[in-house]
Order: sequence, then structure tokens, then C-alpha cells
Amino acid sequence: MTPGASAALPRDGQLSAGPVDASRFRRVLGEFCTGVVVITAQAGGQPVGFACQSFSSLSLDPPLVLFCPARTSRSWPVIAQAGRFGVNVLSAEQRGISSVFGRPGREKFAALDWAPSPNGAPLLAHALAWLEGTVETVHEAGDHLVVVGRVDGLAAGAGTSPLLFHRGHYTTTAGQPGPWLPHPGLWAGPDSWF
Repeated sequence: MTPGASAALPRDGQLSAGPVDASRFRRVLGEFCTGVVVITAQAGGQPVGFACQSFSSLSLDPPLVLFCPARTSRSWPVIAQAGRFGVNVLSAEQRGISSVFGRPGREKFAALDWAPSPNGAPLLAHALAWLEGTVETVHEAGDHLVVVGRVDGLAAGAGTSPLLFHRGHYTTTAGQPGPWLPHPGLWAGPDSWF
């Protein structure tokens, strides 16, 4: 064994080679920190939405994002029927909003300050960023769906800290050192994350 290699080995045992237990899957994948967004739409004049951690940019050209609603979501069929959606990237101060949209219920928007985007999707006040888009494709994937959407408009809000989810709990970058900057010797070309 290479000296120091043991630090890189799994700390909770060997990698399993058989069926993956759901609770262990959740615990291990909980090590991956995610942002929190609220996906919204309006149908028949009624706003709907759900909290979502499975959200990502997908393509620059064309501009695509993806998000993954649960098959049991009551909001998703309404959003799918509308064919258009909004994405609200939540700030650390919006933890309560995430909790509201993470539960079933019809009065999610009752006490919230929001305005419709040009496509009608509710945009929540004080979010870090907003996108509006059109549903392009939907793929079946286990107990969730993978929705690919084309971004039709977007804007950034105030530069506060993001709301994050890690190890089954909300967290944030608030109080952490300033933004990380790449080493000057690293190339930051068009295919780079920088």
C-alpha cells in the first residue's frame, strides 16, 4: 500500500457490490452538498411549486437545466401541463420557504411575496437567482422523473449566502472565508468550471 493511501479509503467499510440499501444510499449521498431551489408554475391562475435539491445546469448551448421531481409530486403534473416553469434559487434566509415547499399543501404562496415571470411562473422575492424555462423532455428514472428544460430568461438577485443541504440538514456558506479563486496558473477556458 502506498504511504498515506489509507486516508483515501472508505471510512465506513468496503464498497458494497450487491443491492444497495436505501438508508445507506441516502446517508452516503448526503455527503454531496446541494443547493435548494423552488420550481414553480401557474395553471388556471393558481400558483404551484415544490422544493427541489436535484437541480443542475446542463448545457450552455442551448441553455438547458435539469431538475428531478418525485413521481408522487402533486405540483409536477400541473407544471408539466403548463409546459413552462420558474426556478427560484433560495438564499440562506429562505430556509422557512424551503420547508413550506417541501411539504404537501395548497396554500404555499399565501404569505409569500412573489411576482409572475414573463411566462407566468411565480418568482419569489429575495431569491439569489431566478430562471424561467420551457419543458423540453421528461425521462423516467426510478421513483423520480428527470426534466430537461430550456432556459428562456434568467436574472441574479442580491449576493447573499445560498441555502444548502448537507447530511440531511440545512446549512450555508455564511461566515465562511471569501469566494474561492482558482490558482493563477490554472487554465480557465470555455470548458472550465471557473
